[in-house]
Amino acid sequence: MNNTQQSPMPTPPQVITTKDMLYLKDALSWELLALKKFHHLAQQVNDPEMKQALDNAGKMHQNHYQRLLSHLQVNNNTAMANVPSPNQSQNQQH
Repeated sequence: MNNTQQSPMPTPPQVITTKDMLYLKDALSWELLALKKFHHLAQQVNDPEMKQALDNAGKMHQNHYQRLLSHLQVNNNTAMANVPSPNQSQNQQH
């Protein structure tokens, strides 16, 4: 068994697959739900420190939501046109 760890990808790929899109959709839903819950809880508490902590947590989830959304703002058709097809790479090897 190989225990080497891969280093994190410094930038996301410019192509978004269907599977990637489904993961991003789920993550956006989770972040939006967390944002709404923290906002709601912050409105319910009277303790200023607790309210600030809940607001900060909500802002963190809003930031995550915006970052995920920015990954979807790519022209996927153009990006896919620049990805070599499996047939092209086989032709280059022969």
